[in-house]
Amino acid sequence: MIDGIKIKPLKKICDERGMVMHMLRCDDPEFEKFGEIYFSCVYPGIVKAWHIHKKMTLNYVVVKGMIKLVLYDDRSKSTTKGEIMEIFMGENNYVLVTIPPHVWNGFKGVGTEMAIVANCSTHPYDSKEISRLDPIKNKIPYNWNIKHG
Repeated sequence: MIDGIKIKPLKKICDERGMVMHMLRCDDPEFEKFGEIYFSCVYPGIVKAWHIHKKMTLNYVVVKGMIKLVLYDDRSKSTTKGEIMEIFMGENNYVLVTIPPHVWNGFKGVGTEMAIVANCSTHPYDSKEISRLDPIKNKIPYNWNIKHG
């Protein structure tokens, strides 16, 4: 487990009318402050990676479909420097994943339908606060292909 990453199982309340899917409350221990909420849609097999934030904490929930979220810690003073973490999340594993600043992250749509990822971040988007890497040609020792075996 990468230092600073939090994974919290979430509730779905279902009845004959439909469903309520909890995400994040202001009195949850994971909540720091509100920056913005946005939704990122990803098609099956598509990779949206890599990015890292200098100030922003991310709070991801997949409300539709499934993704493989991948995290990479290259923080110089971290006890988990060099670790990679995979989290399959979405309808079949409904969790909140909190990602602190300075942890590389990206995700891939898995399954057969578009996934919808909600992010309640601590800061509004700022292009000066984010850095990006190519999903394939980069310094991160990770292969996005399906693992066999």
